Amino acid sequence: MRDKILFVIGAAAILLLARDINAIIGLPEERNQGIIFKIIFFHVPMAITALTCSLVAFFASIAFLITKNFKFDAVAVAVTEVGLAFLAGNLITGSIWGRVAWGIWWTWDARLTSALVCWLLYAGYLMLRRAIEEPTQRATFAAVFSIFAFIDVPIVVFSIKWWRTQHPAPVFWGGGSMPKDWFALWAWNVLAMMLIAIVFTAVRLRQEEFQREIDSLRREAHAL
Repeated sequence: MRDKILFVIGAAAILLLARDINAIIGLPEERNQGIIFKIIFFHVPMAITALTCSLVAFFASIAFLITKNFKFDAVAVAVTEVGLAFLAGNLITGSIWGRVAWGIWWTWDARLTSALVCWLLYAGYLMLRRAIEEPTQRATFAAVFSIFAFIDVPIVVFSIKWWRTQHPAPVFWGGGSMPKDWFALWAWNVLAMMLIAIVFTAVRLRQEEFQREIDSLRREAHAL
């Protein structure tokens, strides 16, 4: 049953994304930025998806520390890996936009730097997990580190409000706007990214379940 649900969600995500890409290609160029403006339909949804994954990992890590239920640990690591991939996509698309708009691939701007630090923190989370073999200790240390890493998420979100930054102000809460049909297309692309993240997380969760079974069998073998 779960496989069927994932198949439906995955198929819906692919169809929705294909529809969105076709619609985005057909949009006219933006007056000031030209065709590169269209990258916002991917850049921002990737950021929203990545930060949502960080929020889920944050609550899952807290839940593990309270309950010691390894299912929450599995959710935390699965959603962190998926979020890290989306945040990497956000950084890459942002660099592409910056190369066209600013003439440079990167600048140590508050928004860009805080996002890079966020990526490095969660990459460190995954490295920490690989460095600890004992499951309970690994999950506990990782949960604490995940909660610590989440501190950077509000900094990424509000960096434009808190500091003067070269990064453009957010379109929707920074004084900007876009046509209603463009906003609808952007919102549908956010949904498509979220659906893709759900499918990837579910697949990664299954891998974690298999890994826990392997760890259990390995401990039993050592006990014999």
